[in-house]
Amino acid sequence: MRDRIARAMLPDDASTRRDAVTTRIARAAEIAGREPAEITLIAVSKTQPVEVITPLIAAGQRQFGENRVQEAAAKWPDLRDKTPDVKLHLIGQLQSNKAADAVALFDAIHSVDRPSLVTAIAAAVDRSGKHPELFVQVNVGDEPQKGGCSAGDLPALLDDARRAGLTIAGLMCVPPDGVESAPYFALLAKIARDHGIVGLSMGMSGDFETAVTLGASHVRVGTALFGARA
Repeated sequence: MRDRIARAMLPDDASTRRDAVTTRIARAAEIAGREPAEITLIAVSKTQPVEVITPLIAAGQRQFGENRVQEAAAKWPDLRDKTPDVKLHLIGQLQSNKAADAVALFDAIHSVDRPSLVTAIAAAVDRSGKHPELFVQVNVGDEPQKGGCSAGDLPALLDDARRAGLTIAGLMCVPPDGVESAPYFALLAKIARDHGIVGLSMGMSGDFETAVTLGASHVRVGTALFGARA
């Protein structure tokens, strides 16, 4: 295991993996008639130690995604002191009582999914004056074990956000495991169009190219950048 971690830490390896992913994004964008610059690559660094993240920063990666507020708070302040232009995205579920911490730490929150969380984020924004980019997570597969609001509840949630003074930049989804992602990405894109929303946070290591062809503005890539977790 130690050897695998050491290999993952090599700067050349991090640069090679990042170049491979950005090349695949560019090719998918070309197929869709899009500009690669329209797509933000988020490196999913959840559970990854600092010594594995640092080579990817050195390779030029600036957008990173974390699942947990507490984990991000433990490792990112020092990293960001060294590289102030790093942007941090919360891509995991957020408890309302952690909203203030999340607003203080993250530049974007991708998991807004219920009225109580909208209220908590709005209060944190009012107190701090900080305005992270917000995405509503939509449970496109209607899976009870997953976070995200239903498509039917989305209009009311968007209204709640507007009344609270929040701007929703996009929608996010995590399609069901083990099935073709394209129909779910297409569904999210349609829902976004219907509500005049531009941002689409969708696509991971196994399907980010499909997501790009269907309009993703943000792709969340972990394994393809960091390698398989031990």
